[in-house]
Amino acid sequence: MSDSDKGKAGRAALNAASGMVPFLGGILAAIASHWGEKEQEHANNVLRQWIQMLEDELREKGQTISEIIARLDMQDEKVQQRIESEEYQKLLKKSFRKWSSIDSESKREKIRNILSNAAGTDLVSDDVVSLFIDWLEQYSDFHFEVIGQVYQNEGATRGQIWTNLNRPIVREDSADADLYRMLVDDLSRGRVIRQHRRTDRFGNFIKETPKPSRKGAGRKTMISAFDREKQYELTELGKQFVHYAMNELAPRLNFDSTISDID
Repeated sequence: MSDSDKGKAGRAALNAASGMVPFLGGILAAIASHWGEKEQEHANNVLRQWIQMLEDELREKGQTISEIIARLDMQDEKVQQRIESEEYQKLLKKSFRKWSSIDSESKREKIRNILSNAAGTDLVSDDVVSLFIDWLEQYSDFHFEVIGQVYQNEGATRGQIWTNLNRPIVREDSADADLYRMLVDDLSRGRVIRQHRRTDRFGNFIKETPKPSRKGAGRKTMISAFDREKQYELTELGKQFVHYAMNELAPRLNFDSTISDID
């Protein structure tokens, strides 16, 4: 094949790859349109790198599907119907659309757990499961560490959670303290955790009566980011997230994760 033919083939491959992955389209199309002889080797290297990334992602998705199947009782007719249903397929497709933005193996493990549990149980609606998938993109691993601490130590304060995570002592006006405040606010606004509230026998929250304070006895500083008075607990959404994403189902059968081709 002549150099000219190689160049044409390379440009065609770049254009094809740009069509496979929409968010890479602009980058690859730009490379293809400006590719001269001097840039040929560089362009080939870029193409190989992107194709390798796609292959790695496809391999991870294939392994994820294998691990989900390994955790399910495929002899159960209800499970078979569930994984073949349109509703479950939507959850699967949404998870894989977000795959690239889920930036840690810990989060990808949670995706596997959510999809496995969503196939084998129906404790919450698919709308709630879909929200859990959004949380994996929205929150960081640090958020999930805090959720785990609140789950393991119901009623823990912000200061206790920080200590249990073996975080260093920092100033109230530090970036770490601001980050921690923001993180707890994120989870509170997202209805994952909340400050402890008393309820009546019907599950209604009881309005707290403000404690009277003596004149001149008010706080001289703002509430600490590491406050040790106000207790936190998981909401019902938070509890179900822990069940679906952070409690792993035991594998029911073995599989070979090295297999890449299906005969």
